[in-house]
Amino acid sequence: MAIVVDLDVQLARRKMTVGEFVEAVGISAANVAVLKNGRAKAVRFTTLDAICRVLECQPGDLLRWIPDEPIA
Repeated sequence: MAIVVDLDVQLARRKMTVGEFVEAVGISAANVAVLKNGRAKAVRFTTLDAICRVLECQPGDLLRWIPDEPIA
């Protein structure tokens, strides 16, 4: 199972830099990197709320589930 975070897509759609995003959301650049690189283990709802508020999007615009490949 893989959860993909499409943060880059949403930032590009809004023509927003990571620096602008970090300042607007109030999270560290390191945490943004963790989200963008797919290394996040969890996201607080308060953080997800702030991200959606700043990017004017829904959680489903940021998160996708990709199933594992079936074992043959």
